[in-house]
Amino acid sequence: MNYRALITDIEGTTSRIAFVTEVLFPYAANHLPDFIRQRSEQAEVALELKAVRQKMQQPNADIETVIAQLQAWIAADEKITPLKTLQGMVWRLGYQQGHFTGHLYPDAAEQLKQWHAQGLQLFIYSSGSVEAQQLLFRYSDFGDLTPLFSGYFDTRVGGKKEISSYAAILQHLQLPPGQVLFLSDVVAELDAARQLGIATCQLIREGQPAGSHPTAEDFYQVNL
Repeated sequence: MNYRALITDIEGTTSRIAFVTEVLFPYAANHLPDFIRQRSEQAEVALELKAVRQKMQQPNADIETVIAQLQAWIAADEKITPLKTLQGMVWRLGYQQGHFTGHLYPDAAEQLKQWHAQGLQLFIYSSGSVEAQQLLFRYSDFGDLTPLFSGYFDTRVGGKKEISSYAAILQHLQLPPGQVLFLSDVVAELDAARQLGIATCQLIREGQPAGSHPTAEDFYQVNL
């Protein structure tokens, strides 16, 4: 094995894009308004609502205005940190109440277990909040897989197409870039990581066009 750490995306990589677009996003859109109305005074919720108002540049916006803005961001698939955090809180309830389980491709679940057993450090980097990431793997189709992972990164480290984000991740890992492999289905993300010397592999599960990176149709084909 040439690598000491592996970073993987979720959507389109470990999990079907449709799970996010057809299950998680609609669930959040349907449940977020009442969730906020009922819990706006709770500390963790109030903190994120304050961040939303700052992003809106409307510090005194009422709850319904904030909800409307969040719904607009959801519809536009905006990668905005307080939105992602609030979505994660709603999904937490959905997972806990058994409304859905976290979708994983069987090959991803099996290989992640095998790589962990071989001593590879595993990390997640996704635009979904860290909590949302942890929930998906804790309540996955294959049981609780969170013990496999050494850490999680989300948009708080930066956008996934920004070189600086991967520099921050390398700083956290304290590893040379050549000892780190990044898996994603998005070429622009892989391009950013590669500019720092991180090894890359593009997952092409759903027929997306390949870029200039090594490719794999599933985790079994990922060459370590």
